[in-house]
Amino acid sequence: MMFARRMLPTLCLAFLLTGLDSQLCRGQAAPTQPGPAAAQVAGKFETSDEMDGKCPSVAKASPDPVGVMRGLKPPPPSGKNDPAACIVVPPQPASTQAYSLPPDKLAKAIALSHIRTALDIAGSLWGLAVLWLLLASRWAAGLAAWTERLLRRHLLQGLLFFAVFLIVTSLASLPLDVVGHLVSRHYGISVQGWGSWLGDLAKGLGLSLSFGVPILLLFNWIVRVSPRFYWFWVWLVVLPLIVLSAFASPLLDPIFNKFEPLGRNHAALVVRLETVVARTGTHIAPDRMFLMKASEKSTGLNAYVTGLGATKRFVLWDTATNRLPDDEVLFIFGHESGHYVLNHIPQELCGMATGLFFVFWGCAAFARWLARRFGVGWGLGGMEGTAALASRQGFVVLLFAFSIAGFILQPAGNSFSRHFEHEADVYGQEAIHGIVADPQKTAVSAFNHLGEAWLEDPNPSPFIEFWEYNHPSVQTRANFAAHYDPWAAGGRGRFFDK
Repeated sequence: MMFARRMLPTLCLAFLLTGLDSQLCRGQAAPTQPGPAAAQVAGKFETSDEMDGKCPSVAKASPDPVGVMRGLKPPPPSGKNDPAACIVVPPQPASTQAYSLPPDKLAKAIALSHIRTALDIAGSLWGLAVLWLLLASRWAAGLAAWTERLLRRHLLQGLLFFAVFLIVTSLASLPLDVVGHLVSRHYGISVQGWGSWLGDLAKGLGLSLSFGVPILLLFNWIVRVSPRFYWFWVWLVVLPLIVLSAFASPLLDPIFNKFEPLGRNHAALVVRLETVVARTGTHIAPDRMFLMKASEKSTGLNAYVTGLGATKRFVLWDTATNRLPDDEVLFIFGHESGHYVLNHIPQELCGMATGLFFVFWGCAAFARWLARRFGVGWGLGGMEGTAALASRQGFVVLLFAFSIAGFILQPAGNSFSRHFEHEADVYGQEAIHGIVADPQKTAVSAFNHLGEAWLEDPNPSPFIEFWEYNHPSVQTRANFAAHYDPWAAGGRGRFFDK
């Protein structure tokens, strides 16, 4: 569920830790990071959660701070123009696998997995390359000089510099975003037209400029006024911004997607969900349960929890209500409830805060070295160390350092996320014990429906799962669910006695 990661992917952190390569969802999510193909309909199940093992994105996320599901058309018939037609499907040991796909979908899932991985790696490396090129070509230095010639006021210079910088980096990511959307449409995961898709990109860029420019300007000012301990003060400023972004995410979601009260057309389902609420003690009232019109943009299945305090809510995609039995929706709701009951959100926030303290400290030292080593070539004006980083073009060096750190540390964040997701799976399966006839079969069926909807490879590479997945793979989750029955021998559950 990657709450902290998808959680309105915090604009400030997204900008810092991804080098502003137009991936506000990465952290995820995100596949691991929600991308143009799917994670953006809700931007969630990553201030939210994806029940699928790997965020269903196909390429890097566009600059949507909230998520904007891209679209797709049904795949063409199998043949020489279909990448899946060239995939040789290995024998599947059905007796040991709780998640499986029919041969035609399996071939497509394997092909799509390869494409997703290639696009994700290419997007990460391209994001780093763009920042390097902007520095090495002295474009950043030239942009700073141009703003100084054009405007007299220092504040206006900074606003213009960072606005242009964000627009350029967003445009640089556009080709891969387009490829990701094409792939998603080809494999039938998205049904969003190009006009709507481009509109969501424009909205995301607008939010990026509205929030990102002032935040970057603030951070740049902090570097100037406290050249020795700026990393510490930036860290202190980031902490409340993380919490604020978690709170505000549900308020921004309607910019990209349509919502309605879940009880409006699914009153019977809400009544059943309230039995899970009573068992878990989550206090999610019916007026905090919403249905998102995801079917206008995606064929995937999803649900998520999002928000803090007054904005806390449960959101279910209409694709899920249309295609999943109520028992499976109850399991998903139990999973989502687990994130709140088990305090995953504050744990992730605390973990993020602790990790960022050391990341900021380390990146400050690394950026100083970069400025000393490459400062002359990058046009930092002959300044050295922190003095060079205080300039506008020097601040891009800091962003470059943060971007490298974000890429290297991605597996660490995903590992923590997978741990929380597994705990939520256990909680969800226990939460529906005594409410549905067979919690094991219900959970396994839910994972199969989710995996099939997103065309997840039943046998992903262990390394790719380690590096990119912010959830355990669907196969791992389904296998566990199939064998988890703590009450079989008169025992007790991990979170519930009965």
